[in-house]
Amino acid sequence: MANVNPNEAVRPDYALAEYQQERQQLINEGLSEQQAVRSLTALWNVNNNAEKQRWADRQDRLREARQQAEEDELQRQQDRRDEEEAARLEERKKNKNKYAPIKRGKVPSDPTILPAQYATRKLKAGDYCELHYFTNKGLDDARVSTSIAEPEALVMLPAADGIHSWVPAAAVKDPKAAPVVKDENLTWEEFNEAAPRMILSMKMHDWPDDWRYSLIAGAIHPTPSNKEHCYYTNPNNAAAGTSP
Repeated sequence: MANVNPNEAVRPDYALAEYQQERQQLINEGLSEQQAVRSLTALWNVNNNAEKQRWADRQDRLREARQQAEEDELQRQQDRRDEEEAARLEERKKNKNKYAPIKRGKVPSDPTILPAQYATRKLKAGDYCELHYFTNKGLDDARVSTSIAEPEALVMLPAADGIHSWVPAAAVKDPKAAPVVKDENLTWEEFNEAAPRMILSMKMHDWPDDWRYSLIAGAIHPTPSNKEHCYYTNPNNAAAGTSP
């Protein structure tokens, strides 16, 4: 039988009575009893060896077939992965914005300060700016002004080098706007609201450290654009104010 392993077959004992018929056929041809047993045994060995060889060949073919099937399956899987990767690359190529890396930065711990554009322009230019713009009221006025201003309105102003340039109208002080409280008329509460915010804005606009830190430590000395004012504050906010 093809599915029976000939290597496990047990050679019959042809000297037993159950094989008398097979022995008798050989005896009728002139062999003795012992010769008949040896002949039957030798014939069985020849057939068993042939079956063993056929079995080995068949097992080799089956093993090769299994190996080929496994290789074919691995190749199909690789081809599928290659196709999927090619599709992903094509998708990324067509939709670059979708797969652009996101720059992760630190979450700001300080509240956002949005003073009037007029105040921002002054600090950016390194000019004197009233503390009023950084008080709660000043920031509220800036929010109201921003919500009603025309975003595309421009006016022409001379720069420090004498060259005129166009700037947003919201960055120019409106003479009809709400009155600005002078520094010396601010309350202690208003000063303590405005000073830290102004210091932060000065830092954002690259004011020199000695100017910013002198404001924190004790004083900013008068300049040609600010001759009448000297700011001072206590680091512990115990006292703050302005002096002429």
